[in-house]
This record gives sequence, structure tokens and C-alpha cells, in this order.
Amino acid sequence: MAVPLRIPIAHEPDYRNDTIGRYAAGYFYAAVHGARRDVDDLDESFAWYAYVHRFDHDGRHEASTIRRIGVGRYLTDPQAVDRILATLMDELDAPRFDDIAVQPFRLTDDGALFGLVDESDADRGDWAELYPDRLGFTQPWDGSYST
Repeated sequence: MAVPLRIPIAHEPDYRNDTIGRYAAGYFYAAVHGARRDVDDLDESFAWYAYVHRFDHDGRHEASTIRRIGVGRYLTDPQAVDRILATLMDELDAPRFDDIAVQPFRLTDDGALFGLVDESDADRGDWAELYPDRLGFTQPWDGSYST
């Protein structure tokens, strides 16, 4: 079985996928995560981002809002991070947390990779990786993932 056209991602209250779901125009995936950046300065190579990816009702990526919220290995103000993510999510019309199913997509912002990328190969088989979250999706394609 190949990577499906729409990859299910399960909503997990109070865990890694607790801010995903549906809104009036389709699906959303919102999160805060660190990412390696393609930059020359080693001290600047790891940054933290708050982001909301928006998808239509067929799971096609439409747009992403991505905010860099810090550089370095650790977040220094978790309450500020929560406020930033809440502000980004306030842009969604009638959001509700739920399972989603979205099509693979890929984008680069601020030197960091974001997306749900088909990384199927002979060693792993059919596989899609969510970046920068580093969640791996595979059969049985039920919304569960590997880290």
C-alpha cells in the first residue's frame, strides 16, 4: 500500500497533537516546535516556531502562518509561547479540536522545513514524516505515529 492521498492524524488531548482539528474552511494543524535551520551560524541553527497550517476540506494545504519565537535549544518563556499560539489560532473561524486527514505538502520558512513529506523508501517502506515535529506515519494509516 502506498502513502494515501490524505494521511490521517489523530487528535490527542493534552499531548503532541492537541491543537489540531477542523475550522469553517477545512482542517488546521497548530503547534509549537523546534527545528534545525539551514544557516551558517551554528548558534542560530536551531529555532523555535509557533505555526498554524491550514487545509481545505479535501486536505490540500492552503496556507501556513509561521512565527519564529526563539533561537537556541530551550524555550525561555512558555507562557509567552502559549499566548503566541493562541493568537495564531484566533485567526481560525470556528475551530474545534478533532482528527484530521491531510495531503502531503512541503515548505521552507526561515531556513526550516515544514510539512508532511512522503519519505517512502526500500528500508522504511511507505512512510510520511511531519516536519518539524518529526512524527512518522505509516500503515495502518489510522492517525497514529512513530517518534
